[in-house]
Amino acid sequence: MSDLKIAVIISSTRDSRFGEKPAQWILDKANAYDGISAELVDLKEFDLPFFNEMASNLWMPSSDPKAVAWQNKIGEFDGYIFVVAEYNRSITGALKNALDQAYVEWNKKPFGMVAYGSVGGTRAAEHLRTIGVELQMVSTRSAVHIGGADFFAVHPLGQQNKAMSDIEGSIGAGAADMLAQLVWWGNATKSARAADAAAK
Repeated sequence: MSDLKIAVIISSTRDSRFGEKPAQWILDKANAYDGISAELVDLKEFDLPFFNEMASNLWMPSSDPKAVAWQNKIGEFDGYIFVVAEYNRSITGALKNALDQAYVEWNKKPFGMVAYGSVGGTRAAEHLRTIGVELQMVSTRSAVHIGGADFFAVHPLGQQNKAMSDIEGSIGAGAADMLAQLVWWGNATKSARAADAAAK
């Protein structure tokens, strides 16, 4: 079976974001994992407008070319790893908007998460799992949570600005579990989508 195409999506677009650092770390881990071919997808590069379509593309094609370009990009992948910043106990507005800008492209695909914040991005991760249900996605059970002392050790504002490798003792097992589950669900859903397509 061919490698799964997995997008590592950076969900924060602000200039002072931290997300690029853990995104590069999990991208390297994913590309070293058997069965995965991963690519970085940065929301900042898509300049998505706020959702302003007549309806979701479940019901009718989107009209904004930027939304269509985003749909075409995410439609290339068999699964996703969201790098999730927690803002006020939820995901970023940029990520929520990006999720809303598509529907059919997310369907029947798995996703994992690398979440970060003072409590490890846990509340944002759970919110994202709930959104994923409505988008007909499958969440991995395991995720990477970068919080507490680890978060401040690797974040530039924590003054230490350590390498991600310095906290792998805390987060490495979670990453390995997440990637294993992503491959299992990725292969299962890819086969099922192929069977659905052949039956049409």
